Amino acid sequence: MSLKQRLYRFIYHQLLGWKSEVSIPHLDKCVICAAPHTSNWDFVIGKLFYGALGKRSSYLMKKEWFFFPLGLIFRATGGIPVDRHQHSSLVEQLTQRFAAEPYFHLTITPEGTRKRNPNWKRGFYHIALGAQVPIVLVGVDYPSKTINATRLIYPSGNFEEDLKTIKAHFSSFRGRHPENFC
Repeated sequence: MSLKQRLYRFIYHQLLGWKSEVSIPHLDKCVICAAPHTSNWDFVIGKLFYGALGKRSSYLMKKEWFFFPLGLIFRATGGIPVDRHQHSSLVEQLTQRFAAEPYFHLTITPEGTRKRNPNWKRGFYHIALGAQVPIVLVGVDYPSKTINATRLIYPSGNFEEDLKTIKAHFSSFRGRHPENFC
C-alpha cells in the first residue's frame, strides 16, 4: 500500500469516520455513476473514498470551476472541464478516451446538479454504452457515513429500463441534503 493510499485511508476512515462497502471486482475501465449528489462535500468524500481504495478516477465538472488556482488542483486530481453551453461531442470524446487508455475510470453524477433534479443526464449511460464498459453504482449515504460500491450494470441499450434499475438502487441512500435528491 502506498503512502498516498494510507493517507487517504487515514483521513477517510480515522479522521472523518466514513466506512466503505465494496464488492465489485477490479475493473480497468468503468463509468462510475455516483448519487445522491446534494453537496459540494460529495466531491471531497468521494475522492477520499476512491483514494482509500488505491484507485484513481477522472470526473466531469462544469468549466466555471476551472479558474486559477482551483483549475490546477481539479486537473491534477482528474478533473475534466465541461462547457454546458457549448454542444460538443463529449460523449464521443470520452468513448475514444476509453478506447485509447488501458486504465480509465470516469465518475459522473447523473443529476448534473446538487439541486433536486428528476431528469437525470444521459451522458454517463451513453459513454458506458459506446465504450462497452460497465457502470458501477456508487451510493453515498450521509446518515450512516458509508459509501457503497456493490452493484454494477452493463448498459443494455434500453436507457429507460436501465435507468429505472439504477434509480431504484439509489432510492435507499440519503445525501447530505436529502431534500435535494429525488
